[in-house]
Amino acid sequence: MTEYGRGRGPEPWHPEDPLYGDQGWTGHQTQQGQVPHAGAPQQQEYPQEPQYQQQYQQYPEYQQPQYPQQQYPQQGQYPQQAQQPQQQQYMQGQYPQQQYAEQPQAYAQQQPQQPQQPVYDSQGWDTGQGQYTAAAQTDLYAGVDPYTQQPVAGYPGEAPDLYSTEDAYAPPQPPGRRHLEPEPVEEPEAAEEPEESPLAAGGGRDGDDGDDDGDGRRGGRSKGGKPKKRSGTACLVAAVVILGVVGGGGYYGYNYIKARFSSAEDFAGEGSGDIVDVEIPKGSGLMQMGLILKKAGVVASGQAFVDAASKLPPGKAIQAGVYPLRKKMSAASAVEVMSDPSKLNVITVSEGMRNSAVYAAIDKKLGQQEGTTAETAKREAKNLGLPAWANNDPKLIDPLEGFLYPARYDLSKDSTPDSLLKQMVKNATEKYAELGIEGKAKELGLENPLQVVTVASLVNAEGKNHDDFRKMAEVVYNRLKKTNDVTNQKLQFDSTYNYVKNQSEINFNLKEAQAFDNPYNTHFIKGLPTGPINNPGLDALTATLNPDHGGWMFFVSVDGNTTTFTKTYEEHTKLADEFQQRQKQKNGG
Repeated sequence: MTEYGRGRGPEPWHPEDPLYGDQGWTGHQTQQGQVPHAGAPQQQEYPQEPQYQQQYQQYPEYQQPQYPQQQYPQQGQYPQQAQQPQQQQYMQGQYPQQQYAEQPQAYAQQQPQQPQQPVYDSQGWDTGQGQYTAAAQTDLYAGVDPYTQQPVAGYPGEAPDLYSTEDAYAPPQPPGRRHLEPEPVEEPEAAEEPEESPLAAGGGRDGDDGDDDGDGRRGGRSKGGKPKKRSGTACLVAAVVILGVVGGGGYYGYNYIKARFSSAEDFAGEGSGDIVDVEIPKGSGLMQMGLILKKAGVVASGQAFVDAASKLPPGKAIQAGVYPLRKKMSAASAVEVMSDPSKLNVITVSEGMRNSAVYAAIDKKLGQQEGTTAETAKREAKNLGLPAWANNDPKLIDPLEGFLYPARYDLSKDSTPDSLLKQMVKNATEKYAELGIEGKAKELGLENPLQVVTVASLVNAEGKNHDDFRKMAEVVYNRLKKTNDVTNQKLQFDSTYNYVKNQSEINFNLKEAQAFDNPYNTHFIKGLPTGPINNPGLDALTATLNPDHGGWMFFVSVDGNTTTFTKTYEEHTKLADEFQQRQKQKNGG
């Protein structure tokens, strides 16, 4: 133990300590679980005050040990019974000066008497290597706080150190120095200062618990002594939150009631504003259409459009596309326009449609002078994206024939003949690549991919449906064979003669057609025409790539709608005579 009698472990000392309580300087009990030095029960002793050190100087005889060693056995040899009276005497607060004086003499007896200072270890314990001869001359503990040298945990079983942590109690003071410094007195708050709002305080100082102001006091006050004012901001935030909740709930509640029990907002009449082009994407539902129209300013609400469109008869659906509509139209008027396919602001290239018809339709839709698109196609043919295998034969009537792919093309205010032609050529090129016509040309006995498109254009011109298309493709392939001695490899299709003449006539002079010399006229030349005669559709293309293989050589339209196919010339002649007889009766001949 130290010369003041304290053990190696720290002991909490604070008036608010719930474990020990303040029972006076002599009233503390030994801390539970603390192991004494050398295995003996340790009695609790306390450091001397400077006044006792001064008493040593008044008694010189204390500088030399006068008592035999057996009076104070060495530490670690005290029996428990021998220390109980002394401990009780300390507990009762009896501290005669002889007891304080005898302790250093007892320690001095244990070591040789040499004029040197006592030696202490790092824990404040006397190592026994010094004497107390200098205690009467100098204060060994001047400027030293013995509590700062106490260990955090010295031996197993010791209680945790409650003085060295950040939030620990302040160390105890000796009896002679207790309450020497007056406690700081807080100034009373000014009467005119407003009290903190309960909302801001929240039952305590919000965010200031445990804050130290630098003078040992805790609380939420700044050094100036004035309370922090946060009530105004807290009240404002609370008010905003409450208003937001109430306002948001009221807004959504109003909208729900309005949508549930009131009619949708709508305009009246056929529109009074400018004409705008509204594009309806593919796959759009009625509500999506209504929202697009509302955004364009055509209808007042999407729900009004849905209500009006729901009244359309079955099978009369609104198609995707571009519609020229007026602003501020009633929903019923908008539905009436959009349910009529002819009102669509589009150009539709049908299957088997010739380029000349496509050019005329573009001029009409774009308000261009007649012939504008045809001139653009002729001038810009090489810049419109034709594939590399497209034939540049000067005998071609139109290099773009067969490359304006059949589809519907939506128009907008930015549409031009050039932009539309590029889109059509792009669609055709992509579709031909998808079908792989380059690799299948030789399998079909054709010279190049352009001839595949040419056969498909003939099939599309002469047939009526997909079944006709496959049989028609078989007729073409059989007539192109070198073994064909019936037609001598001539196709003899009326559609090729009509293409050269830019007409669509069924009754024409056959002898004139057979005598008309033109690379497209299959009544005059052998084999295929120089190029396609129209823009074949997907059905004709797939039929061309997969013919019927039924051995068909001839065909004739009996009633103008049904096509009959035969394998021999005799069967074909009989059917041809029947067709001519009906034509005479029809014309009154």
